Amino acid sequence: MSSVLITGASRGIGRATALRLAAGGWDVFAGVRQEVDAESFGTGAGAGAGAGGRITPVVLDITDADQVAALDVVLPRRLDAVVNNAGIVVGGPVEGLAVDELRRQLEVNLIGQVAVTQAVLPRIRESRGRIVFVSSLSGWISSPMVGAYSASKFGLEAIADALRLELRPWRIPVVLVEPAQTDTDMWRLAGDQLEDTVAQLSPEIRRLYAKHIEGQRKSIPKGQKMATPTDGAAATIERALTAGRPRARYIVGTGPRIMGTTARFVPTRIMDAVLSSTGGVPRRP
Repeated sequence: MSSVLITGASRGIGRATALRLAAGGWDVFAGVRQEVDAESFGTGAGAGAGAGGRITPVVLDITDADQVAALDVVLPRRLDAVVNNAGIVVGGPVEGLAVDELRRQLEVNLIGQVAVTQAVLPRIRESRGRIVFVSSLSGWISSPMVGAYSASKFGLEAIADALRLELRPWRIPVVLVEPAQTDTDMWRLAGDQLEDTVAQLSPEIRRLYAKHIEGQRKSIPKGQKMATPTDGAAATIERALTAGRPRARYIVGTGPRIMGTTARFVPTRIMDAVLSSTGGVPRRP
């Protein structure tokens, strides 16, 4: 019986993946940040398994070194895969970004992913299992007003590429799954998150970037309409875990695949114009 650890499993892509894999016969260890999230699976953390007896919630803040270290006790001796899915978005113009917020973005989306992977790698090596990182199309294409998030995903892509090469002698696949807009809290609450971000900016930064902010307010509903169900990303993660010869990267959805391919060949000045327009960047201050 195959077993997998999924981080960020309390909602969104992580939860959809946990439920999908459990239905497919996997023993799922679902990393959640709070006990109340564990109860959403029908059981408390460590108290057995929910969702048909296949899901065991584990309280896991991937930025908490003690909780990451505790995985050695919580997880079974055999672990066939890890899905590094936990993530957050820190928004705002780079000029006005609080350095502590940038650190928080990287701690969750990059450093925490590495910490979890390091913690479980001895088990993965023993089982000849797989490592999956949930990245984003933002790991290829950086957009205005979410530079910190894009930086974290660009970094995740680099880490995964290096790790894939380093683990070749052990035949351990390292796979990147790259969704675009997905119908999760990250997109449903994007408007509220923008207002929270604006409230934290200094008056001078709000003045300088007033048109950028207004442009983003208008662009968010368009992105929300384009958001696809979490099932698509969950199905792609399942494919990455079960394919006989998994690819290094799986882009989720036809539109993102076209966008990603286009970005690799279109001149930068043209991509800049497209991304500025879709991101609400004004032509003049």
